[in-house]
Amino acid sequence: MQQHNLKPEDAGRPKPGKLIVVGRGEDVPPGHSATVELPGGAEVALHNVAGEFYATENFCPHRGAPLAEGFLCGHVIECGLHGWQFDVRDGKCLTVDEPIKTYRVVLEEGLVKIEEPCPKSQRSADG
Repeated sequence: MQQHNLKPEDAGRPKPGKLIVVGRGEDVPPGHSATVELPGGAEVALHNVAGEFYATENFCPHRGAPLAEGFLCGHVIECGLHGWQFDVRDGKCLTVDEPIKTYRVVLEEGLVKIEEPCPKSQRSADG
């Protein structure tokens, strides 16, 4: 099982959200991105970087352009509207100080799964 979008401080985090199957890995070729929708309507950009999958929010904070329609070069997705660039591994904006949200991705038996964020009420209860 491959896991991406993990940071060392995430290793001990309690009660991860539910994993949602969003498609097959073969449906998003290396070097490409695709738009997927999570239950509840959140639109996510799924990025395949040399066979490793990453997921970010799909909308550029500058003007709301869909990032899945941008240009993926290595670990950087560039917004097709005005060229803002984001690292798909951590959401950091390389253009200005406007990061985007990232999601944990698991590739298991050819299926791409994205961890659905816990509801705010559950996060605050978990501490």
